Amino acid sequence: MNNEKAIVVFSGGQDSTTCLFWAQKKFQEVIALSFDYNQKHKLELQCAKNICQKYNFEHHILDLALLNQLAANSLTRSDIEVDKEPPKKGLPNSFVDGRNMLFLTFAAIFAKQRGIKHIITGVSQSDYSGYPDCRDTFIKSINVTLNLAMDYEFVIHTPLMWLNKEETWKMAYDLGVLDIIKEETLTCYNGIKGDGCGQCPACNLRNKGYLDFKKTNNL
Repeated sequence: MNNEKAIVVFSGGQDSTTCLFWAQKKFQEVIALSFDYNQKHKLELQCAKNICQKYNFEHHILDLALLNQLAANSLTRSDIEVDKEPPKKGLPNSFVDGRNMLFLTFAAIFAKQRGIKHIITGVSQSDYSGYPDCRDTFIKSINVTLNLAMDYEFVIHTPLMWLNKEETWKMAYDLGVLDIIKEETLTCYNGIKGDGCGQCPACNLRNKGYLDFKKTNNL
């Protein structure tokens, strides 16, 4: 175990919760950092808070309401429905411009004030839904930028970067937190905890990965 501290960018969803428990195995102390950007489903933040309280993680929620004002999309506006199928051109309407860039920037500011250099995020290029800010090249780029901007040696960890959803479920299983991930997290774009609505792109990806995981591992 690394005897240093780490910050996890934490939404209360499958990926970030898996990363939270991954970080717990790797670092002496882990702090969860969530962001309130007036997202459509406040239950997401409640899930994050509940998980941290139940499993004894220090948890902070930062106000990023300006992001909602700037970037109208299906995750921030009740009058915009989530795309059920990927668009033929452009990005899905569930993509929030600048979200991961801002999350990592504010996480880095938060971390530096506490003398912490390790930041963990659950982004994945293997099944990133076409989001450009989930790509490995973006993470490497912003890692360099943050180091230069603050003259500080941040290390951004992406334990899920090259894993698909089946492999992410396997990681949760290996960490001994499969039931927590399945029952206590919120990934659904329609704001339904656990197995979700079963119809939105996030649920389809999550549920297919779970079925593939069970089949591959004879569970």
